[in-house]
Amino acid sequence: MTQRGVVLFAHGSRDPLWRAPMEAVAKHAASLDDSATVACAYLELTEPDLPTVCAQMVQSGVNAITVVPMFLGVGKHAREDLPVLMNELKAAHPHVQFSLQAAVGEHPAVVDLLARIAVAS
Repeated sequence: MTQRGVVLFAHGSRDPLWRAPMEAVAKHAASLDDSATVACAYLELTEPDLPTVCAQMVQSGVNAITVVPMFLGVGKHAREDLPVLMNELKAAHPHVQFSLQAAVGEHPAVVDLLARIAVAS
């Protein structure tokens, strides 16, 4: 049986308030699919990091993890750093199916929503 995990992966910040919107998205995502384990992970400056979150999920029985880059733009972190992290995760947990979604900023629904917010009065 597949137990699915979803990791919202974001940059991180020294400001503890920065993570509030990310945590809100995770909470809402978990409410939309109560069969999935949903958590946030951060590249730097904020904990927990991606390897820690994935290890915790694997320990709890999750065997399929989708990583969702919560980036609007596809810069160095999404293009270079994240693929390295994904390869390391696959090597550390060879029995787990990992998948990587495109950055959320590339999704047409996000582009549409942001445009609507921009022109709303």
